[in-house]
Amino acid sequence: MPARFVVDSEKPNALVTGASRGIGRAIAEALAKDGYDLILTCKNSIGELETYAAYLEEQYSVSVCAERVDMSVSADVRELFEGITDLDVLINNAGISHVGLLQDMTDDEWDDVIGTNLSSAFYTCRCAIPLMLRKHSGRIFNISSVWGNVGASMETAYSASKGGLNAFTKALSKELAPSGISVNAIACGVIDTDMNAVFSAEDMESLKKEIPADRIGSPEEVADLLVQLLKTPSYMTGQIITLDGGWT
Repeated sequence: MPARFVVDSEKPNALVTGASRGIGRAIAEALAKDGYDLILTCKNSIGELETYAAYLEEQYSVSVCAERVDMSVSADVRELFEGITDLDVLINNAGISHVGLLQDMTDDEWDDVIGTNLSSAFYTCRCAIPLMLRKHSGRIFNISSVWGNVGASMETAYSASKGGLNAFTKALSKELAPSGISVNAIACGVIDTDMNAVFSAEDMESLKKEIPADRIGSPEEVADLLVQLLKTPSYMTGQIITLDGGWT
């Protein structure tokens, strides 16, 4: 059973999934710097995440709770939310990639990608929405990909999961807009994260040449954009906001 998250009514709070590395880690720090109390999750690197949570608490004087949760498992997400009594912001960032021919993909590999990248957003939103409805306010952000907009060869499952996440964002925003809860997504281009470790240096250099900005994006840029978007009116909802250096 996860520890019960103690809510400080003086501070906003946020749940960030997949926060032990990359974009999620950068988002966690940006939110802590902005005064948010945090709940952070990861699937495997709980020791690293607990160390990072302690750093954020000391550095920014906020409360940070680190939990090991497989976001692709409905029961695990429900158990996590048993310890959450209030939530202002939900960041669905947990994600994995798979590069390879679709014909060679196994059932388990497909299910893992769809479960982690898409079903997890359903599980978290289903639990978070009642908490937000009580306050008639809330922000939900889904971290997506440009491949969800245009698709990518050799990444069919990943593209499908992110395309589904984009459609999920648009549809859910219509459900929740009357209740003052906004739902948006950030469709990232090539970002400098561990997820891109499957590509060779030559592949990454080739990708960079295709990007008008002539560089790879950073996790901190995604985090900075998200913090700025949290300050926009809740009337902005149902948007898939692209951050890709002009690539697509």
